[in-house]
Amino acid sequence: MRKALRWLLALVVLIGTVSTASAATAAEPKAVDIKDRLLSIPGMSLIEEKPYTGYRFFVLNYTQPVDHRRPSKGTFQQRITVLHKDVSRPTVFYTGGYSVSTTPSRREPTQIVDGNQVSMEYRYFTPSRPEPADWSKLDIWQAASDQHRIFQALKPLYSKKWISTGGSKGGMTATYYERFYPRDMDGVVAYVAPNDVVNREDRAYDRFFARVGTEECRDRLNGVQREALVRRAPLKEKYEAYAAENGYTFDTIGSLDRAFEAVVLDYVWGFWQYSTLKDCADIPADAKNATDDAIWTSVDTISGFSFYTDQGLAPYTPYYYQAGTQLGAPTIHFPHIEKKYIRYGYQPPRNFVPRSIPMEFEPWAMRDVDTWVKHNARRMLFVYGENDPWGAEPFRLGHGARDSYVLTAPGMNHGANVAGLVPEEKALATARILDWAGVASAQVRTDPSAAAPLATFDARLDKRDVQREPALRP
Repeated sequence: MRKALRWLLALVVLIGTVSTASAATAAEPKAVDIKDRLLSIPGMSLIEEKPYTGYRFFVLNYTQPVDHRRPSKGTFQQRITVLHKDVSRPTVFYTGGYSVSTTPSRREPTQIVDGNQVSMEYRYFTPSRPEPADWSKLDIWQAASDQHRIFQALKPLYSKKWISTGGSKGGMTATYYERFYPRDMDGVVAYVAPNDVVNREDRAYDRFFARVGTEECRDRLNGVQREALVRRAPLKEKYEAYAAENGYTFDTIGSLDRAFEAVVLDYVWGFWQYSTLKDCADIPADAKNATDDAIWTSVDTISGFSFYTDQGLAPYTPYYYQAGTQLGAPTIHFPHIEKKYIRYGYQPPRNFVPRSIPMEFEPWAMRDVDTWVKHNARRMLFVYGENDPWGAEPFRLGHGARDSYVLTAPGMNHGANVAGLVPEEKALATARILDWAGVASAQVRTDPSAAAPLATFDARLDKRDVQREPALRP
């Protein structure tokens, strides 16, 4: 009888234990998948998810107002991507200032902090363009407001520190975003960001081209550029055949002759933007005695004869519109070429935008940003390349700047980055990025020389080649 009672008591205890455990299990909330959390954000929709080891990668659309001052006056779908690692990690907010890539990639700050990455397609670059397009709503404040709304939407999900970044026009974009919404980000890393404060004063570029590289390299480049204009007639015949074969037209720029000269005048700039001093070995050393094909090939390889066609210009209409309304555009001179060979000179952005789109320049826009950066920069890092033409007019810091830096990578071009800085500056920049992201170790905080990227380099994800675009586009 006692054994039976003990057995019955044990059974009751066991049943109670199992019931309690089951109740506790049932009470635990089920983890919500990151995709579901992203898609629960109002206005967010999924285009596709692509696999990548160690991450989740989403291509998304986010509903944005065409005019942030009047949100009720229409919306458009803005494409963004999310490279998700973990909500417990910091997040890097990247834009290149143009279209967004839908292939998983990791920008340098993302590798440094081992974080998530949100990438934004700049408004009016297709497919993120309102239809019909009101071009007056393409300005730096509207674009900064796009970023601000995306940040506000994602911050509850990615609650750790945020750093904005971008290269070239993307570096400009990160800077403008900081100017208009300085409380959003915990740090800014702007790569090779031009700062054309006074659009009509461009002597800094002339000074740059007079001393960049070596005299031998400059002479080679100048020789090919001049010879291409001297041989305008035979090279234009080649250009006409090339255009006919590919169905290229020239309505926007006005004529094949204008396009030809624009490509040739981009040649020296394009070389220094994308090449390095060692690449001078590929430039014809004796341009006067080179064949027409050698001159054509060199110019086409560096500048691209397809670019100033209607088909080449069309994807860049939003950039040229901004260059002609707010950003400004460089104008340089060519003392090595006789005036009789130059018919048009550096043409203004207006010539590269269809005439159906009205444009009016606002000279105060860049002056405002420049003044703000000098007096208000906080936790901002600007990285430039020594041999990059776009660095001829950089951002500069004034007495009001705090915990901000302008650093130059020796010998580097438009692909300059933190990894290319001299060791002391590389360590400093890496340490500051880690600290801004809230992931710097105690050792790094006391000894910046100990700073290193937290994520292992991934040859596919961290591809560092400079994105090849035609010259004269930052």
